[in-house]
Amino acid sequence: MQAWGDDQKTAASFVNMMGDSAGELTKALDVEMTHPGPPSVGIIGRCKRFAMVVDDGTVKYVAISEAEDDPAGDDNPSASCAEAMLKAVKDM
Repeated sequence: MQAWGDDQKTAASFVNMMGDSAGELTKALDVEMTHPGPPSVGIIGRCKRFAMVVDDGTVKYVAISEAEDDPAGDDNPSASCAEAMLKAVKDM
C-alpha cells in the first residue's frame, strides 16, 4: 500500500492507504470477491473495487463498482473513482 501511495503521491494528504491482508475488513464490508473469474486467472480472495468516505470513524458513503457481467468492477470502475467520490462528498 505504501508503494501505491507513493506512486499516487498521497503522502501528506487527506488520503489514507490501508491494506487488508487477512481480508477481515473486506468480509465485514461484504465486498469480498466470491465470483470465480476466468479459469486461468481466478479471483477468489480479492475484493470488489470500492471506495468509502469515512469521517471521524463513521462511514458516510460507500461506492462499489460492480455489475453482473463485471463482478470485480474492472471494466467500469467509475462509481468508485475519484470524480464520483468527490461528487458524493460535495453532495453530502
